[in-house]
Amino acid sequence: MESRVIELTAGAIKNEKLNIRSCGLDFFPKGILGGPTKSKKGTQITIKALGLPSPIKTDIPTDGRTGRPRWFFRERAWVRDFIKTNALISGDKVEIRHKRNRTYELIPHKRQLTFIDLFAGIGGTRLAFEKAGCKCLFSSEWDKFAQQTYEANFGEKPRGNIREIPSSEIPDHDILVAGFPCQPFSISGVSKKNALGKPHGFEDQTQGTLFFEIKRIIRDKKPAVFLLENVKNLKSHDKGNTYRIIKNVLENELGYTIFDEVLDADAYVPQHRERIFIVGFREPAFFSFPEFVPRRKPKFKDILEKNVPGKYTLTDHLWTYLQEYARKHKAKGNGFGYGMTNLDRTARTLSARYYKDGSEILIPQRTNKNPRRLTPKECANLMGFTQIKPDFKIPVSDTQAYKQFGNAVIVPLVYDIAKEIIKVLRTK
Repeated sequence: MESRVIELTAGAIKNEKLNIRSCGLDFFPKGILGGPTKSKKGTQITIKALGLPSPIKTDIPTDGRTGRPRWFFRERAWVRDFIKTNALISGDKVEIRHKRNRTYELIPHKRQLTFIDLFAGIGGTRLAFEKAGCKCLFSSEWDKFAQQTYEANFGEKPRGNIREIPSSEIPDHDILVAGFPCQPFSISGVSKKNALGKPHGFEDQTQGTLFFEIKRIIRDKKPAVFLLENVKNLKSHDKGNTYRIIKNVLENELGYTIFDEVLDADAYVPQHRERIFIVGFREPAFFSFPEFVPRRKPKFKDILEKNVPGKYTLTDHLWTYLQEYARKHKAKGNGFGYGMTNLDRTARTLSARYYKDGSEILIPQRTNKNPRRLTPKECANLMGFTQIKPDFKIPVSDTQAYKQFGNAVIVPLVYDIAKEIIKVLRTK
């Protein structure tokens, strides 16, 4: 069976025309060329387009001035339905097969959507988007230990400091994803920096201004959509001024349609972890964040390992210190203290400081035994990494692993967001 392949362009989709120049006239029956108007039609062919209920009969018109082929089918009202029914976008391909006599068949071939992974950490967002069927073209992460974990799992080392990477070295892509540094905006980060008299938010010249690197890349590469992730406190930081600046940049300066929502991951993993997700589309679109209702609420005991080395049990000295620390703050009316986790419920938020003492998520053990902290593998479970990649590798020290998972995303939640983004890209 003879066939030809044509590529859909943005212009073809907008004008609802399939450019068939690459097929050549010899692919069609003799006499297919008609006049410039319907009053003089050429030999009709029958097109059976996948997804459309009825076949199309058409010829190819010629230019009234030059008499040359116009290189699209005369009848084209069906093209819009064909594109919409098959959720086709620019860059997708359409195969035209010559079945028999004057009958042809149109088969769509969807291309793989592409994305870049900025402030990539250990690749949680990449896991989610690859699971959703997308291809990563570029990654950037400055932390050398996070780079090690990323490389161990994806076979490539991310590029370093994004400030030193010109936009010209970043490939064109459909989707930009970035979990830009949250410490300048997090409640714990702001409290700590206030206590030390240090700047936070956009005033933090080391991390706070990295948002403007995202702005630069979006401006220069113009992705169809982006997904940004940060801590819940981003919305309230500096009395809301920080987020107003971010939203103004994304909407008014860059021209994207913005959707944002604070989501808790406790439907996906046994952990309360609220994060703000910001989705922006270059073209007008309507987007809804996923609403996942599990058949069974995740329980903390689900993520625990059976045989845990003794080194994860708190020493008598540390356990005594944490209890005294909690008592002092309780007496002062403060809420600070360790978090003994109910095995049948949901844990507190795993933070990047978990490596210090593990106090926010402690695991009770049998009577007369001190509680223990999570193992790195349990952290991977708690962040949903192993739901997507059961053999996720942790090649770094426990200290680095705690930092890395504490800074990561909840992978199955991002996977659901990725699916919704792809759905909108292919149906709008």
